[in-house]
Amino acid sequence: MSTELSRRDMLARTGVCLGTAATAAATSVAIAGGPQAEPTFEPFGYCLNMATLMGHKLSVVEEIETAAKAGWQGVELWIRNVRRFVEEGGSLGDLKKRISDLGLTLVSAIGFTAWAVDDDAERAEGLKQFQEEMELVAQIGGTHIAASPAGINRTAGVDLFKVAERYRALLELGERIGVVPQLEIWGGALTLGTVGEAALVACQANHPDACLLLDAFHMYKGASGFECLKLLSGAKMHEFHINDYPDDPPRDQMNDSHRVYPGDGVCPLSSVLKTLYATGFRGMLSLEVFNRDYWQQDALTVARTGLEKTRNVVRQSLA
Repeated sequence: MSTELSRRDMLARTGVCLGTAATAAATSVAIAGGPQAEPTFEPFGYCLNMATLMGHKLSVVEEIETAAKAGWQGVELWIRNVRRFVEEGGSLGDLKKRISDLGLTLVSAIGFTAWAVDDDAERAEGLKQFQEEMELVAQIGGTHIAASPAGINRTAGVDLFKVAERYRALLELGERIGVVPQLEIWGGALTLGTVGEAALVACQANHPDACLLLDAFHMYKGASGFECLKLLSGAKMHEFHINDYPDDPPRDQMNDSHRVYPGDGVCPLSSVLKTLYATGFRGMLSLEVFNRDYWQQDALTVARTGLEKTRNVVRQSLA
């Protein structure tokens, strides 16, 4: 019982820290503007998903240093980059300290394991890999990890009630480690491509840590729409992947590379952010774009531009 309470206290404090980070950001903006500056309303925290800098081919240390220089409060690392860091002789303890010393929070991590497939042997291997990844995340100070549809994204008709049982198994595994798997949707996936499917799986898992990891682009790509957000508890969401998309090409021809900075496309982000706020969301907005044009620019410029545009959209939406 004491171990469980300790773990839940830790996760609760993480949520408090996110809110504190947003408040601190508002205060720092006011101070930077001098005594005449009005405090800036910052209801959310800001996180850089490293997909945004993927094409720059940075090391994981260079990624977090770039995020810190640009002014982000948190980072969302990709597991494969962390593994590469370790394979090249890096220490997870040193990486954890580096993240902390830079004033950053490890908001989540991105991996791709076949945890939900029907094949028993493949799923067992996926669970083993997921456990290793959660343990890795815990060692560098993280409390959340994405649970994507990898392995079932190209298979139609997977029984969602069985997926719910498998998601609960993930949650129970994470409960012992202290890392929460966030159920993620991919808009092009044949299974877990919509918010409705993910909501069913999360509800049917019937676990207190069950939560969704949604993404503006994926919600559009999967034709979920955004009205469904009103049916969800934003307070249960740890983060939201923010991005935008153009009006061309058509949705069925659009892919990750078409994502653009928030405010540079046609996504109704103002409405989305207002809805998230109204449903109790106070977590991190994590910028995730895979735009190859941005990868031709300086990484720090991309990181700074992304933060500026994300903050501008929030201020314009919730001022």
